[in-house]
Amino acid sequence: MTSTKRFSDRVSTRRGFLLGAAAAGASLAPGAAFAQNALVDLLHSPTRGNWDDQFDTRGSSPRQVISNVPIFSSYTLQATQSAAGEYQRIAQSGGWPMVPEVGPLRIGLDNGAVPVLRQRLAIAGDLAANAGMSTAFDTYVQGAVKRFQARHGLPPDGIVSEQTYKAMNVPVELRLNQLMVNIQRLQQMVGKDLGQRFVMVNIPAASVEAVENGTVVQRHVAIVGKIDRQTPTLESKIINLNLNPYWHAPASIVRKDIIPLMRKDPTYLESANIHIYDHKGNEIPPQSIDWNTDEAEKYLFRQDPGKNNAMASVKINFPNPYNVYMHDTPEQGLFSQLMRFDSSGCVRVQNVRDLIVWLARDTPGWDRQHIEQVIAARDRQDVDLTTPVPVYFTYITAWATDPAIPQFRDDIYHRDGSEQLALNNLSTTAYAPGEKNPYVQGDEGY
Repeated sequence: MTSTKRFSDRVSTRRGFLLGAAAAGASLAPGAAFAQNALVDLLHSPTRGNWDDQFDTRGSSPRQVISNVPIFSSYTLQATQSAAGEYQRIAQSGGWPMVPEVGPLRIGLDNGAVPVLRQRLAIAGDLAANAGMSTAFDTYVQGAVKRFQARHGLPPDGIVSEQTYKAMNVPVELRLNQLMVNIQRLQQMVGKDLGQRFVMVNIPAASVEAVENGTVVQRHVAIVGKIDRQTPTLESKIINLNLNPYWHAPASIVRKDIIPLMRKDPTYLESANIHIYDHKGNEIPPQSIDWNTDEAEKYLFRQDPGKNNAMASVKINFPNPYNVYMHDTPEQGLFSQLMRFDSSGCVRVQNVRDLIVWLARDTPGWDRQHIEQVIAARDRQDVDLTTPVPVYFTYITAWATDPAIPQFRDDIYHRDGSEQLALNNLSTTAYAPGEKNPYVQGDEGY
């Protein structure tokens, strides 16, 4: 059977999926409480995976081939609908078993939990159905585990330990609901004219896609907003780049970060090359401010360009009501962290210079050589793009660029509409679509 026919067969399940989706979502199994604990533990684990976006994990191993299909595309929508149809079929057939957490399982071990693991992997399509029910953890099981891990943003090490157990033991009904919610999000975007060239930031995946002519030409690891300083969803156009920018600290960061730091270390502002100005542009000595009060909030805090600047080499600007933007960072080590939700609302981009060269491609005089020369010289310059590039900050936690390989990411901001995904914590309050997040409104977050 050809891959085209298989895809057609999967898409044909869409009608049945749409008819039964509401019932499937409303009849979650009694294991919902367990699912909640599984996702909560997965979200907060200190050994959480690094959101490794390996989108073409075919066969029995996670091939290091990244799909060029954009998340915002009609093909992705159709593939996600087909995947949802398959998950509905799995749910109607009884779902998958919960894998006993018997400690780390790895190649070479023989354990009574392995047949259950094989069944779980086979039902989801990660292991061939004819792989048998042996108690041995062999190379076939290892490859299937790697494939599963890659689909769920976990490091594909082939070892079933705490975080892989947590992801595996989320019931299929919850995953189906996650797909349903994200199909609606994709439908809202796919019908739009997104532009021949555009940038898409997927917040839950902490990743950036640069798309041209329907193909992903660049993909970047990102750092997005903390749970209590969330990156907003938005649509805008990138209009200019600030090379070697000043950084102006918003009032919230002055209040939450700078004032406490100055109470601990009165030399902090000097070492960080941050200057204070009043509303007339006069510089204010730090020693003249009472740091035990909120007096500092009425002043402007500006950091000079340089290696310690919060935005490092570049700031990418696009109009939006939240005053957020994309930028470089001097803390490059953060991109390798297990959880990349560490900003105050803005998006930090790894290898950002590749992105800005692509953005400025049609702007005369701003090729890579010139951009690198300006940055190296620490010259403060603006680049107004000849052709603005659309940018979309989105929230997609489940999708498929191949109908047989659905991808899942944690619902970090708890927006997928399932009560069992929400934490009883005020710092993780979810905001309805269109509702302003007070942590980023009016904030030049970083």
